[in-house]
Order: sequence, then structure tokens, then C-alpha cells
Amino acid sequence: MHVVLSGYYGFDNVGDDAILLSIIQSLKKWQNDIEITVLSNNPAATEQTYGVKAVNRWKMKEIRQLLKTADGLISGGGSLMQDQTGMKTIPYYAGVIQIAKWLKKPVFVYAQGMGPINHSLSKFIVRTVFNKVEQITVRDRASLALLTEIGVRKETMIVPDPVMGLNGNDFHCDWLENESLSADSYISVSVRDWPSAVAYKEKIAHSLDELARQGEQIVFLPMHGEHDFITSQEVAALMKEKSLIAPADLSIEEKIAVIGQSQLLIGMRLHSLIFSAIYATPFIAISYDPKIDAFADIVEQPVIGHVEVDDWNGVTLFEQAVAILESYTMVQEKMRQAVIPLQDEATATAKLAIEAFSK
Repeated sequence: MHVVLSGYYGFDNVGDDAILLSIIQSLKKWQNDIEITVLSNNPAATEQTYGVKAVNRWKMKEIRQLLKTADGLISGGGSLMQDQTGMKTIPYYAGVIQIAKWLKKPVFVYAQGMGPINHSLSKFIVRTVFNKVEQITVRDRASLALLTEIGVRKETMIVPDPVMGLNGNDFHCDWLENESLSADSYISVSVRDWPSAVAYKEKIAHSLDELARQGEQIVFLPMHGEHDFITSQEVAALMKEKSLIAPADLSIEEKIAVIGQSQLLIGMRLHSLIFSAIYATPFIAISYDPKIDAFADIVEQPVIGHVEVDDWNGVTLFEQAVAILESYTMVQEKMRQAVIPLQDEATATAKLAIEAFSK
């Protein structure tokens, strides 16, 4: 069987790279000899990193030829169907699906997070294309509700984010060892830039200072390369106390280990929260998007506030962190019970895809 994967791959975004790694591993778990070709922004790097074939995601003629010989297209995972970051995103991913349908190839929508979809044209495109696919799986209730609202009639299943299927037991990070950071000896922090009139970076820095004064070691982890490295530097510069910033170019496995081995994560990036959940490491989320709130709800972890809403501060974030650390065993066990079933379900999504292409 030969499947084509379409997603936000090859852009050095660790969240989407982790999605790709987890989907590849899950597909091979169910069919070891499956042939996988990824539509990538950097085909050579994708081939070298994941041991699969890859083609340039922007060469539509090449993609058309590829899909002619494939058994099916997987669209996802990640937040592909959204127009928050621009009006070209939905037409691109929907266009790849439409090419597959013109060629009469089955399409499986894989654990996507839907929205925001703000414009009527975007809603029309998603509705039209998704009503033609073989199966739709989404990663939260809000995504299902959005598809229903815009008129997608195809039956849709809610499944965990693919990354929940990764097993982090064998992951380690040499940088942690070089910095003499042992498991549960530090608090990890994932921040990103976001346009807001609220001084959220100052709020985060204030809370981290208070935690550092209590003897906690603070470690920033840039999830999205240099972008998050710069934001981490900005927040660290606002602090009065010492902190560490992990290298931006750590591998996916190393970044998962940095978060998983911390005693607590304070995180903005969705996949920092998911990496935390893999290890049942408690987290406090800072939201900029409904997908953050949705995942925190699934694993029963708190959202302290939104970067665009001025109803929280450094003190409330600090107090929430202290409350978790003081009742750590109970919080971690509660999280573990929420996470365990999701890990098995996450790998089962790949089986559904293979079955959809086998009919």
C-alpha cells in the first residue's frame, strides 16, 4: 500500500514534525511494509529524518502524478483548515484533497483541529471538499461542532492528537545532562509571540521570577525554532532571576524529553502541552487559540488565561503553579488516568486510515 501525507511538514515546526513522526510510526505499526510519501516544504530533510519518500509540496503537477499511483491521501494532522493565518491555507490543503478526488482516490482526514474559519468562502471550500472524503477524524469536540455548523454532513469521529501515540520512554536529551539537569528538577516553559495589547510576556516573567525565588530552576524550550527562541529570550530578559534557554535546534525526541522530564510545564504551544501529557507531566496552559483550551480540557489541566484577555497576572499564574507542586502526586495521577486511554486510541487512527484505503 502506498499513501500520500499532506500537512504542514518540512517547516521546522516541532509540533507538526511530531505529528508527522507519530503518524508514520502508527501507520507502520499496523502495516510494516507501507510505502509513505510526504508532501514537504523540505523534501530532502524529510526523507533523511523520517526514512520516507517526499516531494515538494508546492509542485502541483508532481503531486497529481504522485496521487495517480497512490492508494490514498491522508490530510493531516494539525490545524490545516483555518484562515486565521491567511486566506491561502484552506485553498491549498483543500486543493490537494480535490486533486485526489478528481483522480478517484480515497481521502482520510487525520485527527485535524478545525478553525478558526472566519470567512464565508473558506467555509464553502471546507464544506464542499469534506463532504466528498471517505472519512473524517478530528481531535476535539470544538472541531466537530465547527464542521457541523458550516454544513459538513459526513460522519466525523473524535480521536486524540496523533502525537499522543508517541512513546517517550526511550527519549533523552544530551543538553539536559550537560546542564546537570535531572528529572523533576526544573520547570519547563514554552512561549510564542502573539499580537496582543495585554502584556502577557511580563506576566509570565513575573510568575517565573517568583518561582525562581522559591528555588525552582526555569528552563525555556523553543518549540518553533528561532521564532520561539527569540520570544524565550524576550521573556527571560524581563526576568530578574536566572533562567536557561534550551537550544532551538534540539531534535523532536530531545524536546519531548526536556518537557517530559520537567516537574511542571507552563506552556503556550499546543504540542508542548501534548509532549507534557505523554509523560503525565502536569501543565498550566496559557491560551491564544481554542485548540489550547480544548486539549487542556481533555487531559483535565488548567488554563490560567488568554494572551488577549487581561483577567490574569503573574501572581495568579505563580499561585496556580505552587498549588500543583504542593499536591503533585494527586495531580499527576489524575492526569495519567486521563491520558492512558488516549495513547492507545491515538495509534488506532492509523488503522482506520489503512482500512479506508483497503476497501
